[in-house]
Amino acid sequence: MVLVLDAWLVQIPMAALVAVMIMVSIGTFSWDSVLNLKKHPLSTNIVIVVTVIVVVATHNLAFGMLAGVLLAALFFANKIGHFMIVSSELDDAGGTRTYRVVGQVFFSSSEKFTASFDFKEALDKVVIDLSRAHFWDITAVGALDKVVIKFRREGADVEILGLNEASATIVDRFGVHDKPDAVDQLMGH
Repeated sequence: MVLVLDAWLVQIPMAALVAVMIMVSIGTFSWDSVLNLKKHPLSTNIVIVVTVIVVVATHNLAFGMLAGVLLAALFFANKIGHFMIVSSELDDAGGTRTYRVVGQVFFSSSEKFTASFDFKEALDKVVIDLSRAHFWDITAVGALDKVVIKFRREGADVEILGLNEASATIVDRFGVHDKPDAVDQLMGH
């Protein structure tokens, strides 16, 4: 309407447009959401309240939506980061430990990933099975590099299995554990 009927729209008094906007906002607002705040998860309530506060404070819906989307993304990343599991088993001879990683490895779960390995155990070989894991970013690749290099410094031969295509691409591009000067690159020398 603004593009085609602009000559007619300027004839409508601003007070009438404000009244229409107020009625539309009252009609479209979900009043039950205020009553159900106690039933919703805390993260959802925080996103809703921050979005409203930013919109009211800045008088800009785009800023409010941006704040809400960013907060929701951070809460989601934190939640997904907790679903990463690393299990291990020692072979019968006692010289090889196989670690199986299940879940998403990214900036939120990389510390948990690194902490899941026992670097002080005397092993000849370590197998890291990543067939049920996915590496999303360079923080995850850095965590994998740390794990592999720490095991190698302890004298273990490390084998990585099962990287899916997307994870293998990012590990090949940014990983240093399979490069000749891996320790120097990882330590920043």
